[in-house]
Amino acid sequence: MKRYLFPQDYMADPSVHVFNGKIYIYPSHDYYSGIPEDDWGIHFDMKDYHVLSITGDPMTGEVKDEGVVLTREQIPWAKKQLWDCDVQEKDGKYYMYFPAKDKTGIFRCGVAISDKPEGPFIPEPHPIEGSYSIDYAIFKDDDGTYYMYFGGIYGGQLQRYNEQNEAVNFPRFPEGDEPCISPRIVKLSDDMLGFADEPKPIRLVYEDGTPLKAGDPHHFFEASWMHKYNGKYYYSWSTGDTHFLCYAIGDKPDGPFVYQGVILTPVEGWTTHHCIIEYEGKWYLFHHDCKPSKGYTPLRSLKVCELKYDENGKIITIDGMED
Repeated sequence: MKRYLFPQDYMADPSVHVFNGKIYIYPSHDYYSGIPEDDWGIHFDMKDYHVLSITGDPMTGEVKDEGVVLTREQIPWAKKQLWDCDVQEKDGKYYMYFPAKDKTGIFRCGVAISDKPEGPFIPEPHPIEGSYSIDYAIFKDDDGTYYMYFGGIYGGQLQRYNEQNEAVNFPRFPEGDEPCISPRIVKLSDDMLGFADEPKPIRLVYEDGTPLKAGDPHHFFEASWMHKYNGKYYYSWSTGDTHFLCYAIGDKPDGPFVYQGVILTPVEGWTTHHCIIEYEGKWYLFHHDCKPSKGYTPLRSLKVCELKYDENGKIITIDGMED
């Protein structure tokens, strides 16, 4: 069983956390931009962020819109496209990490800060130095270290950078048996406002240790997420143009991660984007689809369903079209 979380408005790309015993959802906010749809996501010209909260069980609890917590006009360096975001807490402060295109059309990572998980969030005057691409997922490990997982190809611009974080003049997409483009990981600085080191590629591999192939329908595209289960690190992602959510397991937060399978089969709509959390002993998958907008891709709706593991720790695949 799945539940639409906020039918009053179109929201997508959920990042979800439990703060102070309560569930908070940090989504992107879709609206009809009037821009023709294309493969580069130009039509996703989002301009603000809301925060949603759930009182009690995510499948039955009341969903509240905490209101607009950050707008494009508040961000001095941002020109357009406030895509997905994530929030983490440290020492009583809440840090929102969000992508936006700067005045030159390059995606950078901004940071905004609040005293409360429900916001509002006040943006820093400049993006993180050395940041690029999109889909920033922030994971706090058991030792208190914070990691950022990020990257998205095509409109997310990851193909514009090599694995040394250098911009390339003539980006290309690998094909066939070539390794797929790798997502990135970087440790955050102690003040949560920058990178503690240089981003590095995340190695996604098959059981034999060879890299995940570009021609494999389970290749990386975007939408990184990290969670731990029974002491293992579960890295998950969207395959974008082949419409799956997939995952791989590793022994360390930076991998390598061994491909395991599909979390969610294709939904209605061009892509999906997700997160996984534990709440009161159960696990939940948050994602989105376009059913309420009758398949119209730029308008997506948040969903949640229970996620389960088998006796070996493998995630049981969920049917994306089933309600």
